[in-house]
This record gives sequence, structure tokens and C-alpha cells, in this order.
Amino acid sequence: MNKAITDGLVLMPPAFEYGLDVWSSGDGTPGSSTWAGSPEAALVTAEQDFGSCLEVVKTTSVTKLRFTGETPLLPGCYLRVRARVKAMSGNLPAVRIAGWAGGAGGAHVSGVVETGPSVQLTSYGRVETVEAIVGTGYRTGVDMAWGKGTLYGHLGLDLTGPNGGVVRIDDIEIEDVTSVFLRTMMDWIDVRDYGAKGDGVTNDTAAFEAADAAADAAGRTLLVSAGTYHLNADVTLEAPVRFEGRVTMPVNRRLALTRNFDLPSYAAAFGDEELGFKKAFQALLNFSDHDSLDLKGRRIEVTAPIDMQAAVNNKTTFATRRVIRNGQFNVIDGPAWVPTIVTSQANFSSANPTTLSSVANIANIPAGALVEGTGVGREVYVTSVNVGAGTLTLSKPPCGAAGTQVYTFTRFKYALDFGGFASLSQMALENIDVACNGYSSGILLPPSGIVFQIRDSFISNPRSRGITSTGSGCQGLMIDRCQFLSAEGPLRAQDRQSIAFNTNANDVKVRDCRALNFRHFAVMTGAGNLISGNHFFQGDGNAAGVRLAGLVLVGTDLRTTITGNSIDNCFVEWTNEHEVDPGFLNQLSFGGLTITGNVFTASDVAPWFSWIVIKPYGAGHFIQSLNVTANVFKSFNGSVDRVDKVDTTYASLDNGRMRSVWFEGNTFTGVTQSIANPVIYEFNQSSAATSWIVDAGAYLPFGGWARTVESVMPEGMITGPSGERRSDQPYVQVTQGATKQQVTLNWAAASKGRVQVKVRMDNPI
Repeated sequence: MNKAITDGLVLMPPAFEYGLDVWSSGDGTPGSSTWAGSPEAALVTAEQDFGSCLEVVKTTSVTKLRFTGETPLLPGCYLRVRARVKAMSGNLPAVRIAGWAGGAGGAHVSGVVETGPSVQLTSYGRVETVEAIVGTGYRTGVDMAWGKGTLYGHLGLDLTGPNGGVVRIDDIEIEDVTSVFLRTMMDWIDVRDYGAKGDGVTNDTAAFEAADAAADAAGRTLLVSAGTYHLNADVTLEAPVRFEGRVTMPVNRRLALTRNFDLPSYAAAFGDEELGFKKAFQALLNFSDHDSLDLKGRRIEVTAPIDMQAAVNNKTTFATRRVIRNGQFNVIDGPAWVPTIVTSQANFSSANPTTLSSVANIANIPAGALVEGTGVGREVYVTSVNVGAGTLTLSKPPCGAAGTQVYTFTRFKYALDFGGFASLSQMALENIDVACNGYSSGILLPPSGIVFQIRDSFISNPRSRGITSTGSGCQGLMIDRCQFLSAEGPLRAQDRQSIAFNTNANDVKVRDCRALNFRHFAVMTGAGNLISGNHFFQGDGNAAGVRLAGLVLVGTDLRTTITGNSIDNCFVEWTNEHEVDPGFLNQLSFGGLTITGNVFTASDVAPWFSWIVIKPYGAGHFIQSLNVTANVFKSFNGSVDRVDKVDTTYASLDNGRMRSVWFEGNTFTGVTQSIANPVIYEFNQSSAATSWIVDAGAYLPFGGWARTVESVMPEGMITGPSGERRSDQPYVQVTQGATKQQVTLNWAAASKGRVQVKVRMDNPI
């Protein structure tokens, strides 16, 4: 650094031959006396050692020579003042560099050293050099440290010692010597100083390691100056590092930045954010100094699916908590995002329910592909491919599939693809925005593992899927406070194809999320799930429009709670479409579901729309436990007939085996027929009869039979034909009538009056 060069500062005072009126015999301040016209000073024009110079006779104890110009003194800038002198006759004085420190408003800065080292002249005619360094900073080597309050100086020299001597002085030089202090001022060590070539070919690993060791020991920053540095080994940098140049490494080599473990540092290191992210993730799973990778709010332009396992390269399993947080993956359109679609004939046998055998063209079928074919339920994926055996393993069995048929396999392309791991556990994505832009799908989970977490994140406009599970990698999955935005909002609900997420395993928690305009918010297979505090909306602008399931719950023994959600223009569908033999045999039937405290709304829907739909795929099933309480059901712009439905496309429910169904405390607006179980039904018998036919069937959920009467309570007096009081109690007969939804009250004698009958469509225990 040289301020005379970089900032154009004028530091050098004029030569003596241009006049002595700018050279003061005092402090150099305005008004001080000058050497012009002084009888003790003379210009010598042809001095043998100096050429032109100044000759001075020393007549005072301190004879001063100061430049009257204000030499600027900038923070961080250091000046060397130098002069050559020689004694000509008389007494021999001492010489020192000196100056006057000036501050704001021309005030003198007191309390600072204003003189440099003194040099004693010892003989006549001998040239001596006297010098001193002046600056604002208190550094080793600075003779006159003037502090930050000094703005300029009047610089020159002093003659001290005995009077009477004659001294000749060469022109005084002032130069910027800040570069002398750079090594201590600039707190870095350059890898090039330790042998790094930066030519992109030479292996600079040893130089990096040596420079890093020196920087770490000295508490300095490591500087990777301009160039391309090839590192053909695993490198760990312990010192803070700054990249002006970039590095290249083989895929299997790792760079660990222990003091700069964040995306901006890796992006600077590799000159590319996408590659920098891959190398940072590789380091995250290969050393234990950090549990998380901070993207620092940066946006990564993603041009092709990021194969997370290929980025790590040396691991297929990992089970230690790691977090990726705080950034955006922005998908850029291109051919890399086009799904791979393969059609192939395969055999299915119920003896091996998750295997397809004799698969034609199997080498072209990728793991993680969606499987579609006759009898294949929603969200069934290929978990593994055995080319040698000609078999595919599926995430769930087909349901009544034909022995041999042609299947379609579609492998979606995901911005973040964890599918290459055999098992990955305790991975978390936090404050991440996966901006799919309609080009890609979002996140593919590993085929196995536990407790994958996605929280406070956005998955925006996925092409086909937001989050996909192809196996058991969703065990214990947690999705919290995330937003899913569909790219299919302008389409009719029935024309949409994208799904926010699916799961296959148990203990999934989905909390406080928001999803708009998907075909389905979730297709969930497994038990022990919690769906809480979410809002999912699937409406469109069509009058009497079709609405599809928001939640598809697949399985019979769910042990699942749906609570506190806003379920908007969609419904909860409960099926067993992933059972190889979906008819009821000796397994548990539909049970273990609690739906409580939700707000169900719909607008502009057909009257036959319902919010809770059970769809058995085989005969003989029934509800063995269901709790639907304290929910709000409301339809806008038209009423719906009922909130409940059994989809009998494949089979009906066995109403004779219903038990433990609780449908209580719900409110209904814009619903033609409210329902409850048990229902308290008010019945009026206006004419005396021994048999009263009570028909509460319309109030019973899911078309259930009137199987149980919990109580019969008269409201007012029960009377005979002439008004006489009746005191007997009737006995009841249940499951009466053609639909078995009636109850008969049998009295000992003809009676009339009003009763409150509590009827159930199930056995409560």
C-alpha cells in the first residue's frame, strides 16, 4: 500500500533550491519564522555529495528545520522522514528527525513524541543518514506515534548539542512506508507464501495445510488469494479462511472449513453455490465439529436434482442428528427435471405381496418410481430394484392386482433427493425454501430411517410431489409449520395431480402447516399419527364443483388423531387400499381414529359432498372405534346433504358389527341432515298404540343400523286412548324395518305421548 500512488497524496516537500520561504526555523505553523533571508542559512548549489543543499550555522540550543506545508497523516498510514547531513566545521552537533503534530482546527496535539532517534555527527565531511517513522498507530518500529487525533504534521529535523557548527543538509524525503507493516496490520497468511501455485493442476494440499497450521498458531486468517488451487486429498482448515481464488477437488475428497462452516464460504471456495452446497453437505456428514449447515439466507440455483448421497460419496447410512437451515433452493428449468417414465410387464403373487417378479425391461426402472396399474393404490413406490433377479420391491402391496399386467413406473425428479441413502436418520431441514417453480418435485426422503424433520419451511409449486416417502424413511417424520403451495391452483380440483406429501410408516407428526390447491394434502399409510393445527384448502371456482380428499388415511387400525385443523373444500378419506387381500378376515377393521376440534368448510360444492368418507376395498369391514367430537361443519353457497359417507365402490360396511363409534358435540351449518351417535331422538305418538315405530336412521352416521337403545325417557305424561295415565315402561326392539334403522317401542297397552329415545348405531363397548 502506498498512499502517494493509490490516493494521489503529495508527501514529498519541495527541494531547498526552490526557496527557503517554506522552511521554518520554528514549528512550521502559520506565522512562524522561516529560513528565507536568514544570515545563518545559505543554499549550496554544487555540493559534491548532495548537489543542491542547505547549509545552516547552529546558533541555538535546538535549531529547527520544519516544512511549513501540512503533511497529511491518515489512520493506518505510516511515513518515513529521512535526511542526509554532514558537518563542515566548528562544533559537531547531533541530528534528529522532528515535527509538530497538528489536530482539528490547527490545534497542537500535545502529549505525543515529536522527535525521532538522535544521530551524533562525529567527523567533518562524513555523510550521515538520519530517519524516523511517524504514524497514528502505536506499533513496533514507529518512532513518533501521534494517535488518531493527529491529522497532519510539520515535519523536518532538529540540530541539538553545542552551537557554532556548520552543517549541510540534503533535501528532506517523506515517503509512505505502510507496506513495511502490512504483515502485522493485515491479519492473514496467504497460501501462496507456503508454496501453493494456484494453477489448477498442481496438488496444493501440502501448501494449504502448512499455511493453515501457521495461521491457526498465529491466530490469523488464512487467505486463498486469486487462482485455482487443486486439492487432491481430504483437507481440514482450522483457521478462519477467506477465498479470493477457488479450489477444485475430486468428488471423493472433502474440504472441512471448521471456522467457516456455512454455504457462503463453500460457495466462495468452489466458485459455485450448487457445488459448494454439495461439498458442505459432504463435510457435514463426515466430521463432528458441526451439527448444522447454515446457508446464511443464500439462494442456490439448482439446475439438476441434488443427489444428496452422491454428494457425500462415502456413506450410504447415517444416524446422527444433522441440520440444514436458512436458505433457498431455486430450481432452474431444464431437461434434467423431466420425469423418467417406463412401462413394463410384471407378475404379482399375493404370496409375496410387496414384490413384482419377472419384470421386463427392469434395468430401466429406477428405485423411487411411482407404480401405477390395476389394483395398485395411491402412492405406491419402488423401494429397491434387483436387476439380476428381475424383481422389484414395493413400498406397499397392490390391492387385488392381476397376476400379470403392464405397470407404469414414473420417477419424479426432486430438488433434494435423499433416495440414494440406504438409511438416513435424524436429518432436519429448517427454514428452507424449496422453490420448485413448477419444474421439479420437492424432497425425496431416504428409503429407510427415523425422525426426519422438516420445519418452518416452504415447498413451493412442485411439479408432481412436495415430499415423497418411498419406504420407511418417514418413520417418526415431523413436518412442522411448513407451507405447501401447489402449481396447479388454476386447475379444477379433479384435474390436479400433485400431492403435498405421503407417508408409509408410523408415528408421523404434521403440525401447523398450510397447503393450497393440491390434489391431496397427504396420503398417509401407517399408524400412531398426529395431524394438528393445519389448514389445507383444495377448492376451485366452479359452481357445484368436485372436491377430492385432503387427507387420505390408508389402513384400518390407525391410532391417529386429527385435531384443530381447518379442512377446507376437501374431505378425510379412510381406506384400506394397500391390503393385498382387502376383505375382512381376522385382522383389525377400521378403528383407532379421533377427529376432534376441527373446522370443516366447503363452498360451491354439490349436495352429495361429505367431509368424512370411509371407503372399504373389501367386504366384511366395519368401524370398531371412531371418535368424531366438537367439530364445526359449515357449507357456504349451497347446502350439503350430510357430513358422512360410505363409498361403496368396492364394498359396504358391515353395520351389524359396528362398535365404539362416538359422534357427539359437533355443530352443523348449511348441512341438511345433522348426525350423532348416540342420537337423542324426540318421538311423538299422537294416537294410542301398543307399538311405536321410532325412525332415527337419518341421524345415524354412515348409514348405520339402530342397534342399541340406551334410554327411553318420557317427556310429559304417557296416556291411554282416553287420557288415562300410563305408568308402565315399554320394551324395545332394535334394527327394525327394511333398512334396520328403526326402533319399536312396545307398550303393555295402547298409549300415546312424547319420548326422548337415545339410539346408537353401534355396540358402545
